[in-house]
Formats: sequence, C-alpha cells, structure tokens
Amino acid sequence: MKIAFFSTQPYDKQYFEACNKDASVELFYYDVALNTQTVNLAKGFDGVCTFVNDKVNSAVFKALKTIGVKFIALRCAGFNNVDLQAAKANDIKVYRVPAYSPEAVAEHAVALILTLNRKTHKAYNRVREGNFSLEKLTGFNLFEKTVGVIGTGKIGIAFCKIMLGFGCKIIAYDVTDSEYLKSVGVKYVALDNLFANADIVSLHCQFIPQTKHLINKDSISKMKQHVMLINTSRGGLLHTKDTIDALKKGKIAYLGIDVYEQEQDLFFKDLSDEVILDDHISRLLTFPNVLVTAHQAFLTDEALTQIAETTLKNIENFKHNKATNNEVECL
Repeated sequence: MKIAFFSTQPYDKQYFEACNKDASVELFYYDVALNTQTVNLAKGFDGVCTFVNDKVNSAVFKALKTIGVKFIALRCAGFNNVDLQAAKANDIKVYRVPAYSPEAVAEHAVALILTLNRKTHKAYNRVREGNFSLEKLTGFNLFEKTVGVIGTGKIGIAFCKIMLGFGCKIIAYDVTDSEYLKSVGVKYVALDNLFANADIVSLHCQFIPQTKHLINKDSISKMKQHVMLINTSRGGLLHTKDTIDALKKGKIAYLGIDVYEQEQDLFFKDLSDEVILDDHISRLLTFPNVLVTAHQAFLTDEALTQIAETTLKNIENFKHNKATNNEVECL
C-alpha cells in the first residue's frame, strides 16, 4: 500500500520512518500542501496523509476519487479542514488521530502562561546582553487565581490538572461535564459566567461552526479587565481583529497563541528573509504582551511517536477493512 504525505516536515519523516521499520506501508513525502493545485501528486497512491493546513475540500475529493485514492489519514485530531460531506459523496474514508499525548498541548499552554506572566523570554534576552535589571519584569502569582477552561476533553482535563497543582481555582465550560474534573474541585459554569470571573481564559475546544470566533468583541467585553487569553486549540476560535482591538485598549493584558486563523500561509515555513504580508499577524507581533508560537504545542517526542503509530495503525485498519473509532464520518 502506497501513501502520499503532504505538508511534510523533517520530523514527520523521522518519526514515521522509525515507526514503519518493517516497511509494511510505502511512504512518499511531499513538502507541499494538499490542495487543488497539488492533488495530482497523489496519482498512483492508495491513500494520502494530511495535516492541519491541507485544504481537503469538495474539489480535492473529486480529484482524489478520479485518480483512485481511497482514503485520507489525518495525522492530527482536528478535521475542520476536511469536507466530510464530500468525502462521503466520493466514497473516500477519513481517519484521524483523536488523541496524542494531551499533556503535550496542555503543558505548552502552561508554558505560554508562565512565559507571559513572569516574562522569562524578556529576562533571557536581557541577561545575554549584560542587562541584569528587573525593571518591568514584575508578574503575578498563579496561586489562587481563577482559570477559565473552555473545552474539557483530554487536553482540557490535562490542563486543569496542572493548574490545580498551582493552587488555582478552575471554572470550566463544555457541552458535557467531566465527572472526574468535578470530583477534584472544578466547577462548571455558564460561558458568560466564565468570561466574567476568569483571570486567565484558556481554549481547549474543537473548531466547529458553533465555535468559530467564539472569542469576539462581545465575548471579550464580558471578560475581566487585564485578562490573560491563551489559545492552543485552533486559530479560528479567535476573531483576530477584535482581539487586536482589545489588546490596544488594554482589555486583554496578555495573549498567548500557538495557532492563528490564517496560519496556513505562515506556519511551518521559514519566512525570515521575506516580507510578511499578513497585517494582522504583523500587528500582533508588535505587542510586548503577546507571545506567538507556530503551532508547536504538539511537538514532543511522545506526541510525535503516538501520531505516527496511530496513523500507521489507521492505514493498516483500512487495508484489512477493520472497524475503528478513529474513522471520521459525516453525520
């Protein structure tokens, strides 16, 4: 069975080759994204393996069916970039990696919080330049602060457990309560209640039509003055312009994001010698209280190993027509 990888990074090849030592699947790697312009590269392959910024829309599915591709293996949990109705219409199965070291993403969210709060990135640069001043490096204790967690799936639960260890009060919102979290002291509240009372708001929910621009002018207006906002989920959860306006007014005092709504044109690329044409990301990078990382929350040895193992298992399940909960179906 031959699989074409799109949006391949060096770490993808490293971990997939390590997990495919018996060469049970033939893997071919393309560094370009899958879209209508590149879909013909998949000709002659049984399946394709895609990532978060590949555009698997109706036109791509039609082309994949025409050239004989039978399935798509996502090497990620999210599938908002995949037209599932088109997949069904073209009889192409879609698989994903629903969970891979949720601790990796949760710990990165905490890293963003600590870095923004205690300004360790600024202190690091200062000391390397011989500046040992503590001026403007004052942070705040996380102990007894109220943290609002939106989305309490596996990553949200892992994040809550860490923040409870800091002695934080955790309030949460999700369509389904976690009995475990309630048993350890997490209180579920209405979304407006969470906005009104959280010192830190951290997003760990799926990006679906109902959550698009969940953070917008209206929801930000309900938040505490000088709130900290963290997003390690999907960029589309934030309305970028409204977030920038809130930063300019001081409503949002700290912003940490590992995802960005228009990241497909930026992230996973070296643009250090180019002019960035995206005015919103350029503006965000001018704020001293904004920390942007380029979708690296998942990037740990444990997570990359699990992604490779699960993706290869999904391919094997398709090959042998075995049922799996990792198949994503159009409802």
